[in-house]
Amino acid sequence: MSGERKVVCVTGASGFIASWLVKLLLQRGYVVKATVRDPNNPKKTEHLLSLEGAKERLHLFKADLLEEGSFDLVVDGCEGVFHTASPVLFSSISDPQAELIDPAVKGTLNVLRSCGKFPTIKRVVLTSSMAAVIVNGRPLTSNVVVDETWFSDPLLCQELKEWYFLSKTLAEEAAWKFAKENGIDMVTINPSYVMGPPLQPTLNLSVEMVLDLKKDVNGVAIANYTSTDVRDVASAHIQAFEVPSASGRYCLVANVTPIHEALKILKELHPSLCPPEICEHDTPSAPEFQISQEKAKSLGVSFLPLEVSLRDTVECLKEKGFLKP
Repeated sequence: MSGERKVVCVTGASGFIASWLVKLLLQRGYVVKATVRDPNNPKKTEHLLSLEGAKERLHLFKADLLEEGSFDLVVDGCEGVFHTASPVLFSSISDPQAELIDPAVKGTLNVLRSCGKFPTIKRVVLTSSMAAVIVNGRPLTSNVVVDETWFSDPLLCQELKEWYFLSKTLAEEAAWKFAKENGIDMVTINPSYVMGPPLQPTLNLSVEMVLDLKKDVNGVAIANYTSTDVRDVASAHIQAFEVPSASGRYCLVANVTPIHEALKILKELHPSLCPPEICEHDTPSAPEFQISQEKAKSLGVSFLPLEVSLRDTVECLKEKGFLKP
């Protein structure tokens, strides 16, 4: 196994993407030093501690994104650091600065400052987002191909009150500036909405969105669902660390699909997930812009089909009791 006994760090390890990342790293033989906010909270740790290889090679640490130096002990001795920890909120935000922007920006910089202290670290892989790519005012028409050269405009994000998008944009901007100034080899992974079977016992927002797609009935005719399977996202992080030539940003989007098409797939899997007014009538499609997969595929990334991702998500949600059989 390519990761045999190499030591890496995963921040925010109890999260949706990070849990799968920890699982795949352990499968590949890595020793994983993982940070969580509260190592004593079984809801945040039991699914990690039960993973194959966890007893021998998973070590949990408490770390605070807003505390400088909090990650020193964790990244010391690591060859790679995967920074996934960042809050994900799309609504019910009363204080965007405190709830999203500070943890995203200051947290990323605190992790990078810790990384800069230890020469053993060969590469940092940062979990960014298409949120830091796509909001720049350029029209998303059918002839448009979005790629890694696109950057979201912080002023536009702020004007639109898209606070999550703003937090990811500012965090990635700050990270690139710090990495270049301090000689840190950094790669970013920029996925869209991430779905797939969750390992953790609670619902995360992007999987919950699969259940909530039917609520967007009024916008179905003009909306697309951009998605990537969590297993592909976790695998891409590992590829970004292991492939020596990996560099820069990687847009990671498997599908740009009109929402009504995704709902029709969901209807076959679970009838309650598609309202009749959508499933029983032809609905005009939104213009399907494209997001380039060229760079991601050069990294060795392959993408699971939308039908497989939705099926596995729904089956897992049934097993965990979030959907009635």
